[in-house]
Amino acid sequence: MQGKVAVITGGASGIGKRTVERFLEEGGRAVVADIQDAAGERLCETLGPAARFVHCDVTREEEVAAAVALAESSWGRLDLMFNNAGRPGVPDPIETMPTEGWDATMAVLVRSVMLGIKHAAPVMTRQGSGAIVNTASVAGLIPGSTATAYSVAKSAVIQLTKCAALELAGHGIRVNCICPGVIATPIFGRSAGLPTQLDAKVAEEASRNAAAMHPIGREGRAEDIAEGVLYLADDRAGFVTGIALTIDGGLAAGMTPAQRAALWAPLRGAVAALAEDAG
Repeated sequence: MQGKVAVITGGASGIGKRTVERFLEEGGRAVVADIQDAAGERLCETLGPAARFVHCDVTREEEVAAAVALAESSWGRLDLMFNNAGRPGVPDPIETMPTEGWDATMAVLVRSVMLGIKHAAPVMTRQGSGAIVNTASVAGLIPGSTATAYSVAKSAVIQLTKCAALELAGHGIRVNCICPGVIATPIFGRSAGLPTQLDAKVAEEASRNAAAMHPIGREGRAEDIAEGVLYLADDRAGFVTGIALTIDGGLAAGMTPAQRAALWAPLRGAVAALAEDAG
């Protein structure tokens, strides 16, 4: 990442924050774009002149455009657009889904990604290179794994990524997305309406409970996802575009033998009981 420039939305906390830190550790510079002003400003103060904060509501096109413009005006280029900002979205089932909740979820999780691509592409086209990475989810691969609106939105991000990769390939721009598993970040607190003061406790609790969900046997960490983003932004991934990189400890692959045995145990027990009675 030496000398490269990134815009990272949702960069003040969770996956975005760790990606900002890793990007700078590798010699890059970054615009931290987030609605969490205090957290974003504190982060940039800690990181120094290689990081700049801008308030950015990713549902507002002019604010996404301003974040991209700040990167170009500050450092003259844009090498990575990480469209990462998000929230859990409306939890209701379809039959009781409030229309405004559906629209708000799509605005934050899908339209924001389109806006990031839209405004990053001209800068990258002028310089003839660039990487765009979008945050999707295993929820976009496994229907029913989370609330419907979130799952549909993340599936749309995967499709949008592939379409954009085809449109922009001729300009030297690569477009990929990541599909995290259950990552221990403050987003779980957001979904429950908890105050930001509890972010650390929420992440700790999520970490303790997420390990059993992944076949690999541990919780997902923001660090895991940040490393995937840096790979996709790296020139060594120069032949990689249009993919959904799953980083989920095996969650989307299916069940381990132990999980499968536990699932089938009640049925097998019932069949065994019937066989004993019949005998």
